[in-house]
Amino acid sequence: MVVNVKKIGGISLATALLTAMHSYAGAETLRLLTWGGYAPEDVIAKFEAETGHTVEVTTSNNEEMIAKLRATRGGGFDLAQPSQDRITSAQEEFGIYKPMDMSKIKSDLFIPSMLSATAANTTFKGDVYGLPHVWGTSGLVVNTAQAGNVKDYTDLCDASVAGKVSYRLKRPTLIGFAYSMGMDPFAAYDDADAYQAILDKVEAKLTDCKPNVKTYWSGGDEIKNLLRSGEVVAAMAWDTGGWQLNADNADITFVAPEAGALGWIDTFVLPARGRADQAAYDWINFVMQPEIAAMITNTAGNFTAAVDGDAGVTAELKARYQNSFDQAAIDNIKWYPPVPAGLEALEGATLDRINAAK
Repeated sequence: MVVNVKKIGGISLATALLTAMHSYAGAETLRLLTWGGYAPEDVIAKFEAETGHTVEVTTSNNEEMIAKLRATRGGGFDLAQPSQDRITSAQEEFGIYKPMDMSKIKSDLFIPSMLSATAANTTFKGDVYGLPHVWGTSGLVVNTAQAGNVKDYTDLCDASVAGKVSYRLKRPTLIGFAYSMGMDPFAAYDDADAYQAILDKVEAKLTDCKPNVKTYWSGGDEIKNLLRSGEVVAAMAWDTGGWQLNADNADITFVAPEAGALGWIDTFVLPARGRADQAAYDWINFVMQPEIAAMITNTAGNFTAAVDGDAGVTAELKARYQNSFDQAAIDNIKWYPPVPAGLEALEGATLDRINAAK
């Protein structure tokens, strides 16, 4: 019997089908625990089409990610994206991650300095646990027409903006105010007594500042709406939110504080009991490609650690970034180091007292 085999692009249909079946035989469901904007629908669609994997996304934040993984002892997800300063302490306390197999990573896709810095900051007992993905800063988002004098964190307590200020009751606020008050909280990370002394001074300042605060915001949409409406004219918030607002109102923008913006890097980590490691590595290598990284930046508003990842970013976003950060402001960014185990308990107690103060 003679079988006619149709050719497609020089490859027989039978071969193409066998190849497809082989590639999809290893297909997995990737359960991704990440931040809003880091896994856009168009990126997921391209990834699923190219790999055969499927992606289930759960959006979260640092505290919730750690809480979810702690509750399941590292189960329920295959890839998570906490900030780099939340990895070694969580691993030491809870054992919720597993080491990265660097042989499965296309390291040439990453900006070398960010890859090495994140590796150093996420190494625990000789193993690397984190890879850099998205980075950005928190600082000030200001309506410059109404609060042009707000240049640093402590300016949020100035009488000129009384009742029209907002910030989160979270650790970045404690750290930003400490720097603005002339202290170096990161240098005190390894000395609990010294760090508590800094927290005590910041607590007194933020308690005195309470009459200035319209509300303590908790979500990005909330603070953007408060700034849009004019209820708030100055806030401590993320750079991307300021740039998004600037697109609609030229008076509102992100301002790098005189004491230094606080720099963060959100990472890729493998939960200890994840069951789709190959899909996780495939996703990492896929989204770090320059053209995919640009798609994520255009959605999330923050830049990535991908080599040439800014090439496809919109001209408007690049311009807003450059207006907020001259070279001196970039050099003055205070990058979060790893958080020592137990430090957040001190901060949590301080934040609780500030919240409860009359």
